[in-house]
Amino acid sequence: MEAFHKTPRQSLQPGHGAKPDFRPCFENEQAMNGSEPMGVAAGVIIVGAGQAGLSAAMELRKRGFADPITLIGDEAHPPYQRPPLSKSYLSGETPRDRLWLKPDAFYQSADITLQLGRRVVALDRAGSSVVLDDGGRLQFDHLILAAGGSARRPPLPGADQPSIPVLRTMEDADQLAARLQGAESLIILGAGYIGLEVAASARKRGLSVTVLEASERPLARTASTVLSSWFGGLHRGRGVDLRVNTPAVRIIVEKSASGVELADGEIVTADRVMLATGLKPNTELAEAAGLACDDGVLVDAQARTEDERIFAVGDLSRLPLKRYGRRVRLESVQNAIDQARVAAAAICGAPVEYDPVPWFWSDQYEIKLQIAGLTHGATQIVRRGDPEMGRFALFHLAEDGRLLACEAIDSAPEYMAAQRMIAKGVKPDAERLRDPAVAMRDFLS
Repeated sequence: MEAFHKTPRQSLQPGHGAKPDFRPCFENEQAMNGSEPMGVAAGVIIVGAGQAGLSAAMELRKRGFADPITLIGDEAHPPYQRPPLSKSYLSGETPRDRLWLKPDAFYQSADITLQLGRRVVALDRAGSSVVLDDGGRLQFDHLILAAGGSARRPPLPGADQPSIPVLRTMEDADQLAARLQGAESLIILGAGYIGLEVAASARKRGLSVTVLEASERPLARTASTVLSSWFGGLHRGRGVDLRVNTPAVRIIVEKSASGVELADGEIVTADRVMLATGLKPNTELAEAAGLACDDGVLVDAQARTEDERIFAVGDLSRLPLKRYGRRVRLESVQNAIDQARVAAAAICGAPVEYDPVPWFWSDQYEIKLQIAGLTHGATQIVRRGDPEMGRFALFHLAEDGRLLACEAIDSAPEYMAAQRMIAKGVKPDAERLRDPAVAMRDFLS
């Protein structure tokens, strides 16, 4: 990084725990008025100071990009890891200072300007600029949208109350942890990954937990029926009152949330209620600027929008996957990192085609779930291992025999081999795949 160090721009990263000064960093009056002085490159502006935004900035510098890079985030913190928020950070096992992706000194040494606690309120494509929440304007040569998503709040009476926590940011996790202190019972609306991970963390703390899911099974949007059923049994076996086909109609709010009214009139009570009802991609800027969006900002295989200067990466982008013949929005850390690098490569004039094998993971209790690929289009499931033993893998095959996905419970060899098999288009023999005596490496030879 030292090779790209120039006279440092003002960097607004706070000391951890210190309150930062959130004044905008304009180098001169021309920049404040939305124009750059003659001969000065506007550089790259990255909207979103999370994993995707930081990865894009780092890749630009790694590739020798020497023009200005400005990373704008609406949180007061420098980029940090989100996955531990619902697990080890919530439980207190991981301290805050272990969440930072880079130390403060990194941003100055890499000449990356941080604007923290700031929001971009408008994207002016014609003027090649963004407008900040104080009215200031910053020019760009290229723009990367990496603002991720926001926790959804369902349209239920009481769901918009500040006393009803969600879990997306560090502040959300801190609020939830504080509200769980002294509580004996918790209701979670939503049985996706966040809901089930929080349920596991709360059970470890000794809380009585009820999970209410409106659909017919947990993990309905992201896992196969077989895996959903297994996780339902896991949580019920650990004492969670997990109810499916159970839509809520109202959250009862007093001094704190004290209950949820169900569609059949039953009222379920608890000390605390939280929402885990999914993620809404932050596409508002793109939509207002006229960029094509459909449950995410539409991009090509280089993460580029219909405007060749503007890219979208991470949770808010919807990208094409050739091997699955569809567009998807991937809510995963690895996609945030890899797609951001692809955008940086394109900006640096070295475009690559991005067609990843998606992968995901979840830690619940002592169980690790790892998923490679997507089950969309699969017509056959091959099981390897014994679910009763808590260690097995589900292989999802297409009609032509290609492996499309693998859901692995504490089965790292199967998961790792499946990633490579999917990428290579392997058509494994189902009977051999089912047999644990056949080494996974044999399918790659």
